[in-house]
Amino acid sequence: MCNRQWVFVRNPEGPVTEDVFVWREAALPQLEQGQILVRNRMLSLDPANRAWMRGPTYREQVLPGDVMHGFTISEVVESTVQAFRPGDVVETMGGWQDYAVLPAASLSKRDAAVPFEHLVGIYSITGLTAYFGLFEIGGVKPGETVLVSAAAGAVGSVVGQLVRAAGARAVGIAGGPDKCAWLINELGFDAAIDYKTGDVASVIRAACPEGVDVYFDNVGGQILDSALRAMNLNGRIVCCGAVAGYDISGEPFRTQLLPNILVGKRLRMEGFIVLDHLDQREKAEKDLRGWIEDGSLQPIT
Repeated sequence: MCNRQWVFVRNPEGPVTEDVFVWREAALPQLEQGQILVRNRMLSLDPANRAWMRGPTYREQVLPGDVMHGFTISEVVESTVQAFRPGDVVETMGGWQDYAVLPAASLSKRDAAVPFEHLVGIYSITGLTAYFGLFEIGGVKPGETVLVSAAAGAVGSVVGQLVRAAGARAVGIAGGPDKCAWLINELGFDAAIDYKTGDVASVIRAACPEGVDVYFDNVGGQILDSALRAMNLNGRIVCCGAVAGYDISGEPFRTQLLPNILVGKRLRMEGFIVLDHLDQREKAEKDLRGWIEDGSLQPIT
């Protein structure tokens, strides 16, 4: 059986280009005791993939020669472990390839009746990141104003809908008029800001005349700087991602507003990793399912 793979061959300087990877077709190794052969059915392509190339983060670094790391929804093909049988659907780090041989401990069973695109998205990293970031870290309350950067992205688009489900006001930042219109007309955001037009700080103030209570930050950089200026007293900044700095060599962007603005406005700024909150996953999935069923949440596939 031939396994098609994308192999990471060099660390990029600046944006990722095609020559960072090579295409390889390889034979599958023989299973050893405790291992499972899975076929990857859905692959999640995430901004974090770029961060993994830069160095160790919350997980190991992708090194030249590795199959590119990636979260997958996979189907068991062959197993040496009684707990897993062919046909079982699992989530794992299967990587950018057709098949993977993995230790059983790295697999988690999922409900085969749920569409794969929902298992890889709204009921997994994407949806759970939005849920835990907004409710556990942001502590959103009804009536508050929540500003979301990269709002047309996978996580940001879910965050905005959860804001509305929580009875708060959702304001999204995205690039271009089409994305902004989609946020308002399709996902129900209260307002959208095109960061490509005008001074972002002034546009945020216009869209959030009563200030920002929670800022869900997916980008960092100048957008973070602009959002900090609009924060209300005792506001919360949820640090989810920093895509503005992933391709920058050398010193990353550093806002000049810290720490003075944190002290003056008594802000709380906190980073998080979704993996730290999986002990609450059952409740999160139940809540997400309820919002999908009542029409408050539209899964993006």
